[in-house]
Amino acid sequence: MLTRVRRQLETAYERHLRRTISGAPTHVAVIQDGNRRYATKQGGEASDGHREGAETTERVLDWCEDIGVEELTLYAFSTENFERPEHEREALFDLLENKLYEFADAERVHDSGVCIRAIGDVAELPARVRKAVDYAEGQTRDYDNFVLNIALAYGGRNELLGAARDVAHEVESGDLSPTDISVETIESRLYDRPLRDVDLIIRTGGDERTSNFLPWHANGNEAAVFFCTPYWPEFSKIDFLRAVRTYESREQSFHQAKVQRAVALVRAIGGVELDEARSIIRKFKEYVPDGVSMDELESEERTTD
Repeated sequence: MLTRVRRQLETAYERHLRRTISGAPTHVAVIQDGNRRYATKQGGEASDGHREGAETTERVLDWCEDIGVEELTLYAFSTENFERPEHEREALFDLLENKLYEFADAERVHDSGVCIRAIGDVAELPARVRKAVDYAEGQTRDYDNFVLNIALAYGGRNELLGAARDVAHEVESGDLSPTDISVETIESRLYDRPLRDVDLIIRTGGDERTSNFLPWHANGNEAAVFFCTPYWPEFSKIDFLRAVRTYESREQSFHQAKVQRAVALVRAIGGVELDEARSIIRKFKEYVPDGVSMDELESEERTTD
């Protein structure tokens, strides 16, 4: 009886959350933490937790598609994971290999146009995993409806260090001028194909840190971050929707802050004519969020007087 009531409440809350969400982040990045702790809690082996976590990953793909997320990056295997016991590493490699082949051949992946890509120092992985990566990327290379990035042998500092070294070598050889170094210069050295800026990072398992994950694309974009206590195998659609709601609330807050800055700018130019004010606002358009008109600024100014 209690279980049924709980399910009914969860279903009602999930519907409520879905109604309160009006949009979706374009790029979500997930730190899938807690697989081993979940397995311990259940009295099983670490590999059991990783297998159940892989099932959660498949559900998250469905949830992303449902609300309109266009890119998902999963932190599947970090450079620190190489320090785990050999039997645990091998079990993880087996799971990654099997899932890469499974995803690459899945009808849902091809029907939905999912492009699978690996990021990280893939060359450090065992040959069988690299072969599975090549297969998955080759099978889905031409798709662009949805991008699934799988971070393997990944470390954010190593990634930035490698890009910096590449740029330094090009400057030293005379192929690149220091004055020509731009954001695009660094991004082109990070990946063969560009990643979108990260809008939302989700971390499960209770730890409140981002673990050096996608520092260029997340920190540079000031991504929203959602920490939650469920272990990755326990991560539910309610948790996912709460994360998206956190992102939306943050975006609305940023929008309001930008409007307030624009209002302050209008007030600062006080007595000038409206046409001149418009001209000045255009010169400082970075202070005004997209889609905000002079009428909205004037309305906001009146309501805050």
